[in-house]
Amino acid sequence: MVINGVTEVSDADFAAEVIEAELPVLVEFTADWCPPCRQMGPVLAAVAEEEAGRLRVVQLNVDKNPDTTNAYKVLSMPTFMVFRNGEPVRSMVGARPKRKLLEELADVL
Repeated sequence: MVINGVTEVSDADFAAEVIEAELPVLVEFTADWCPPCRQMGPVLAAVAEEEAGRLRVVQLNVDKNPDTTNAYKVLSMPTFMVFRNGEPVRSMVGARPKRKLLEELADVL
């Protein structure tokens, strides 16, 4: 499901949607009960729109997808990971404003 340019991924399709993606992928590991995760919704939608063609933005619900969450040792929400060529190249924890998120993504795009 795609909401505001942000695709929801799961354990089942993580490899196809993220690992095998041609573009770099920003993954937000999120949870329904996490207020900072909800705050990031509009930020991620704006980043997805601004960086379309250069970056995919996806979300993975940690409660519904424990395999991927555990595989990448995600303990805090929200955690952001950038995957490029199937490998995690950047990890960031915690909500942040769009400007700061884009600064942190600049060198991996």
